[in-house]
Amino acid sequence: MTSPRYTTQAGRLNVEVFSTRLEMGQAAARDAVSHLHQRLKEQDRVRIIFAAAPSQNEFLEYLAQAEDIDWARVDAFHMDEYVGLPVGSPALFSHYLTTHLFGKVSPGTVHKIPAAGDAAQNCADYARLLQQAPVDMVCLGIGENGHLAFNDPPVADFNDPQPMKIVELDAICRQQQVNDGCFPALEYVPTHALTLTIPTLMAAARLFCMVPGKNKHQAVTQTLNAPQSVDCPATVLRTHPACTLYTDIAGFGELPDE
Repeated sequence: MTSPRYTTQAGRLNVEVFSTRLEMGQAAARDAVSHLHQRLKEQDRVRIIFAAAPSQNEFLEYLAQAEDIDWARVDAFHMDEYVGLPVGSPALFSHYLTTHLFGKVSPGTVHKIPAAGDAAQNCADYARLLQQAPVDMVCLGIGENGHLAFNDPPVADFNDPQPMKIVELDAICRQQQVNDGCFPALEYVPTHALTLTIPTLMAAARLFCMVPGKNKHQAVTQTLNAPQSVDCPATVLRTHPACTLYTDIAGFGELPDE
């Protein structure tokens, strides 16, 4: 069992730093599985929201291998989706999650954000699904610009009245999709997306946040140390009563005791 190299806390946010992103993914998945097992003992169904990004690769790989999870009692959601990509595009977040998790473990219900049709209607319909019952777990990451889901700094709102909305993606966010290898160049990245809002994500009972890699170092540093504001939306995680941020040394930076 892998132990963190370093642990700290920022506000109410627990932080665990691992030597490698592989160790980070294993540890985060182990904690998520433990929590999921407990939830399944206490209630009939568990509702989980997943992020779709390369930062989640190791976490999802080990989550999919976990034993003795009754996935038939899990209702799965995801937190954002592009507007304008064709149905079946490999760049869709629903495709990513089907490949990395849903197609391997077969949750009882998978609610995919539609890739086609009227975006506003899709938003309203998906929000109604989410509001049918409380969300138990969110498995998320943090963007290079500090975004949560697609709540980039220009559109993030800690008190957003909408559960889900259509947003325009900022330049840093769109470039990250190229940096992650999801698109060949910036001009191929959609300009708009559907996203769950920050209050929707923060309302979940338990948050697992995986943020590895040197490209995320600035975002991790700001999340832990910057003033709480939408200039770095992830700073709001410091207020959640049950959130753990998992990162590696590349993402965290130099450890205080080294």
